[in-house]
Amino acid sequence: MSAIAELPLDYRTAFDQAPVGLVMSRHRLIVDCNRQVLEIFGATRDDLVGHSFERLYPTHDEFERTGARIIASLGPGGRYADERVMKRLGGSAAGELFWCHVSGRALDPSRPHAAGIWSFEDLSAQRRVGCELTAREREISALLIDGLTSKLIGKKLGISPRTVDVYRARLMRKYSAATTPELVHKMLRA
Repeated sequence: MSAIAELPLDYRTAFDQAPVGLVMSRHRLIVDCNRQVLEIFGATRDDLVGHSFERLYPTHDEFERTGARIIASLGPGGRYADERVMKRLGGSAAGELFWCHVSGRALDPSRPHAAGIWSFEDLSAQRRVGCELTAREREISALLIDGLTSKLIGKKLGISPRTVDVYRARLMRKYSAATTPELVHKMLRA
């Protein structure tokens, strides 16, 4: 019988052995995380537990803007999900940027960052961070991939649709794409 088969079937085991990364948080600090999160980010428990999520973002601004976007976009029951570029912490991949699907739930929707449960799924096998993109370009890329229009992206990010169009044009030049569908296709293949 394997060591895994002998583990007790309880909530701690389920948390630690989950096939996706799981984090419990309070006020944007990591209270606990499972093994999968440590693998995804190339981190140790000491690297994460008791620390801010900020260390997992490419820049301080992206950390702040994502926090604001979560507050503004929290769905029914305190749920939120998106795809974003995040940063690995340790090993040979330290500092590497990668696409990650993040979903979670604020335990009290009236206080979105007070306490939450978050899942992280590494998307790097399906999607690479292709070119050098600015923080804002990464945000807009993720929302374009989700199929949002300039108007919806602008509303979600608190910028004008015209500003979104300017960034879309920059992305199209960087990826040598003539249309938005071609751009999305190239971003997904990068």
